[in-house]
Amino acid sequence: MIHDGAFGKSLALLRTRRFGTFWFASLLSNIGTWAQQVAQPWLLLSLGASPFLLGLDAFAMGAPIFLLTLIGGAMADLIDRRRVIVFFQSIQMLCPMLLVVLIMTDHIQPWMVIVLSLVVGVTDALSMPSFQSIVPSIVQREQIPAGIALNSTQFNLSRILGPSLAGLLIVGVGMAGAFALNAASYLPFILVSLWVLPRSEPTQHDEEFTRHRFWAGIRDSVREPALRGALLTVFATSVLCAPLITFCPVLVKEVFAGSIEHFSLTMSAFGVGGLLGAVGLLAVGPARDRRPISSWLAVAYAITVVLAAQNHWPWGLPVLFVVAGVTMTASNASANTLLQSIAPVRLRGQTISLFMLAIRGGVSLGSLLTGLTVNVLGVREALFINGVLAVLAHLAIGYEWRRSPLPRSVV
Repeated sequence: MIHDGAFGKSLALLRTRRFGTFWFASLLSNIGTWAQQVAQPWLLLSLGASPFLLGLDAFAMGAPIFLLTLIGGAMADLIDRRRVIVFFQSIQMLCPMLLVVLIMTDHIQPWMVIVLSLVVGVTDALSMPSFQSIVPSIVQREQIPAGIALNSTQFNLSRILGPSLAGLLIVGVGMAGAFALNAASYLPFILVSLWVLPRSEPTQHDEEFTRHRFWAGIRDSVREPALRGALLTVFATSVLCAPLITFCPVLVKEVFAGSIEHFSLTMSAFGVGGLLGAVGLLAVGPARDRRPISSWLAVAYAITVVLAAQNHWPWGLPVLFVVAGVTMTASNASANTLLQSIAPVRLRGQTISLFMLAIRGGVSLGSLLTGLTVNVLGVREALFINGVLAVLAHLAIGYEWRRSPLPRSVV
């Protein structure tokens, strides 16, 4: 259901001082991130790393989510979120700077890249719940769906620009150029976080925060069937479908004998699809039930993974990645909107930490497991199995999720 005027009202958020500045700074930061996301696996392959090490690198970046993201969610509810974001983003900025030095001095080794990915994973796990809960804190409650959709547009726009810039930099100045771009992109976001983001008011005092309260908050967050269905949908997508992105360089280099330009084009195509999916959500009315959108598009994403695994034409890969970008973005963003709209303010940080656990932890686990199956069966076979399992999982999860009642606050 397209809501008249919803698109224009959504875009009006970009003209507000706080959200508009936050959106632009986030775009710059994510452009750098996606430039490195293209350069890093290509760097590993050029250093002789196996597909398993490629999966291990992705696992190292995501594994801390399992141990630390719930703590990060508690920090988002207890500590000024600006301080959390600035502190961990500053540490994270040092990682691409160190990679530039290692590449320029010709001391780079695969294990160094993986260790630095682990550092990034730790800082992400502790800071992302604070980052993700910023949008609801700078817009009105009825604007949350539009804010999340707009945030998704900048993320996916960066998925187009970042890989394109990475390809140009790698060809023009070498691998170090992409990592230098990422390091520089942190600074505007850190400054904007200090200037624009509101000082958060913790919903609980430190002395009141006990282990019992912590786990009670997690339990309350997943007790609601609508929230549980959203989390399961995102987790299944991340474990079974996200490896399509992780092992894209293996498809390009080993199956199609492609170059870095082909790889960056394919990743940019995914960003184009993601941007289309996010823009499409801007036209969906705020009262629309997001569960069917999220569930059925998750099924469509899984089918796309199956088709990509069976594709034998190099030009077909970017086309399928456009479809993958549309379906993944619209599905995950719809689930995220539902979560942030339903979650009580006192549990928002912890609810978002569960979302991050599902999406980032799922990607980490899926990358590791798929890396093992790629080594044994081959990349096409591994992705085909993933896609079939994902279709079955989403049909089962969606059947129960769509039948559960919604809270009165969500129509």
